[in-house]
Amino acid sequence: MPTDPKPHIQSARHLARPEGKIGYDVDGVGHLVVLVPGMGDLRDTYRFLAPALRQAGHRVASTDLRGHGDSDATFASYGDAETAGDIVALVEELGGPAVIVGNSMGAGAGVLVAAERPDLVRGLVLVGPFVRNATLSAKKRLLLRVAMTPLWAAASWKSYLPKLYAGRRPADFDAYRDRVVESLRRPGYARAFSLTTRTSHAAAEARLDDVGAPTLVVMGAQDPDFPEPKAEADWIAEKLHAAVVMVPDAGHYPQSQRPDVTSDAVIVFLKSLGDRA
Repeated sequence: MPTDPKPHIQSARHLARPEGKIGYDVDGVGHLVVLVPGMGDLRDTYRFLAPALRQAGHRVASTDLRGHGDSDATFASYGDAETAGDIVALVEELGGPAVIVGNSMGAGAGVLVAAERPDLVRGLVLVGPFVRNATLSAKKRLLLRVAMTPLWAAASWKSYLPKLYAGRRPADFDAYRDRVVESLRRPGYARAFSLTTRTSHAAAEARLDDVGAPTLVVMGAQDPDFPEPKAEADWIAEKLHAAVVMVPDAGHYPQSQRPDVTSDAVIVFLKSLGDRA
């Protein structure tokens, strides 16, 4: 599988939710797979994984978070629980159950869906997952809050993104980062992003023991969001009785940094589920 295939970005559909609309696209035939990005990102983060999954025989939906991408920024609140509600509504709209692939905070939301609505979840793939809060000093927490205020959130995120792509970067990294930053500069979107950065993952951690769906943890070996990426992946795997794939030469976004390794791992996992409902 080529490392940097030419992606085909689909036009958005919209799912009506209280207070606004959620942007998504869907294509393919087969069992449903829902791809959920992390904060500050676009559904196009799956621009390499989605075509590989469709080619492997799956119906694939990629969704934007509320307040991001093609979703509205009119919502009053943002976070894991809110995203979980949007995922539930999307799976019901498209006809589940689904395998939920969640990156970063999208993983925490996926955990909540699996715990609260197991009837809608065939399996979970947690990529660079935040399913518990990181340990930050009061000083670092304050600096993050200041950096992500709406006034300069776009500039701060543009500066910080390269650090999250530790290891190999996709060939289109500069162009993709520009799209991400421009999306934050639209009226209302920096505020939505700023509110999203305040997300707590305590609720996801509290529900880990309630997840019964088969789970795969995919972690970039150089993910800078975790002091010890392998240790974090192993902790999550122990809680969820999950398998772990460590992706070499990748940071927080292995789905675009190493789509060859990540796509193969996800496809093998999906095959292992068979026709499990």
